[in-house]
Amino acid sequence: MTPTEWGIVALALAGAFFGGVAAVGLVRLPDVYTRSHAASKSDTLGAILAIAAAALALQSGLSTAKSVFLLLFMFITNPTAAHAVARAAQDQGIEPWTAEEGDEP
Repeated sequence: MTPTEWGIVALALAGAFFGGVAAVGLVRLPDVYTRSHAASKSDTLGAILAIAAAALALQSGLSTAKSVFLLLFMFITNPTAAHAVARAAQDQGIEPWTAEEGDEP
């Protein structure tokens, strides 16, 4: 395998790992605030790494430019959407989870 192919595999595996971390965070964490945080951070990084792998694999000028545009779009919109969800939860009066003695998430 060439070094480019190794880079593609590494980026794709890292993207899949962070996507899996986001999925575990959505299932495991206790409230909407921590879940949206896990989803926005890990999922954004996972998607960016996976799209970077696709851009590297395509090696075409127009396809790579579209992939870079998609990377920038996701880098801006994913955290913004998570912020909007957290703000809506706060406006609805949903209290953040606080760790109390003997309380497990």
